[in-house]
Amino acid sequence: MKEQHKLDQIYYMNKFIIRIKKHPALAIVFGFQLFRIVLLPFMGLMPQDAYYHFYGENLSLSYFDHPGMIGYMLRGFTEIFGKTIFVVKLADFVVTSFTLLSFYKLATYFLSKTRALTALALLGSTIFISILSFNSTPDVPLLLFWTLSIICLYKAIFDQKKWQWIVAGLVIGLAFDSKYTALFLQIGLLGFLAFSNKHRKLLLSPWLWTCLILSFAASFPVWWWNYQNDFASFAFQGSSRTGNISKFELSPNYFFGAIAHQLILLLPILFFAFISFTYKYLKRAVFQFKLPSSKIVFLFAFFAPTFVGFFLITPVYWVKMNWMMPAYITGTIIATMFIKKRWFKVQLYFSVFFHIVIGLQIVFYLAPIKSDDTWVGWKELSIETEKLLDKYPNSFAFAADDYKTTAALNFFLDKKIYARNIIGKNALHFDYVDTKLSVLHGKNAIFLDSDTRFKNKAKKNAFNHPEIQNYFDKVTELDPIIISLNGKEVRKFWVYYCTNYQSKK
Repeated sequence: MKEQHKLDQIYYMNKFIIRIKKHPALAIVFGFQLFRIVLLPFMGLMPQDAYYHFYGENLSLSYFDHPGMIGYMLRGFTEIFGKTIFVVKLADFVVTSFTLLSFYKLATYFLSKTRALTALALLGSTIFISILSFNSTPDVPLLLFWTLSIICLYKAIFDQKKWQWIVAGLVIGLAFDSKYTALFLQIGLLGFLAFSNKHRKLLLSPWLWTCLILSFAASFPVWWWNYQNDFASFAFQGSSRTGNISKFELSPNYFFGAIAHQLILLLPILFFAFISFTYKYLKRAVFQFKLPSSKIVFLFAFFAPTFVGFFLITPVYWVKMNWMMPAYITGTIIATMFIKKRWFKVQLYFSVFFHIVIGLQIVFYLAPIKSDDTWVGWKELSIETEKLLDKYPNSFAFAADDYKTTAALNFFLDKKIYARNIIGKNALHFDYVDTKLSVLHGKNAIFLDSDTRFKNKAKKNAFNHPEIQNYFDKVTELDPIIISLNGKEVRKFWVYYCTNYQSKK
């Protein structure tokens, strides 16, 4: 029996090797995925990992700043494999790997098998796939359900498989349960049907409306949570941002910053291919009233609203680097139709170079990161924080940044670490979990403040948080916490001892 098992293993391994030799693009994807999984154990906890793991530890229908799919995903993996940094990273890697497989399936509907593998290599070698593989964000499940949604819609429209409308509706709803930008799936679908002479009649089809209704039903938990909480999440993601856009204050830095981010995420060849075919198709449509084939229009419908739409507001608003990611799925398929073999090689050279740099940075931490968006120092901070809480009994610890320090310490420590709602400031979803701060009344506290511009080990001898003094009788600076890595001092946290907390709620 064992001998047969070994023979089977050898057979499948030989079959895999033959397939890789026949399709070099497959070898490229396999190489990049192998590189990523080898790096996983070297990755420390990112604040985003900790925050969305906090989602999973505090299960809810939805959350203040995002829907809950990323939290459910991390909760599932840590329940099965244990609560470790590696397991959190493994969840991102596995889900993103399924996104790549789904992308390849989608690409085969529009490209030959060889070109579909080229498209897979183009997408799989990008920096953005590495980011999704290493860092927990709502985009990780979003990209998977986004890709699956387009697959189902293709089968429903072009293969005329009516039951796929039902599956599409459910998967679109799951995409919305991942991130609100999934709304562009419905926009892309309706936009395609409106512009496609051949398929416009589907706008009146009961199957289309069944799909849309089911997508709402599958996302009902998000709507219900918002209804129960005065639509707080929708307001946070929507009205505050549209208000900033409506001010219409031009800022070239926003525009060029967006270009720089996209160049990093996609690398130059793929990014300029996006720009090139977008210009080509829009020019034909606007000035010559010509549209490409229905299948190209279909792909473009799920590309343009996010990629072009967000780029249009970059002169007046800071568009985050991950907002355009859903557009990369169909955009890469279109780009593969234009990118020639020599430019594919250039893209690959760029990718290999940047991934080597990323790998060296992760393993050796060659360049200090002047930000809390780093995987370095959080474990060490938790150890020092636990020592402080043991030294000062009857005390609690809190931080006043958006979420990073609080989330990271909560991941590592059994003790509860609080956020800036302690001092009456909005604290994202911590506001909805830590609702009874009155239990802390009269206690002392350790306040931790990250020094992202770390220059020396000296105390601050100044206090820049007057709002904290409104909640405590006295604030005393303690020795800062210095984090070292590979013999170098890399991070610093100011530490303050605050006495007699006065809860205001």
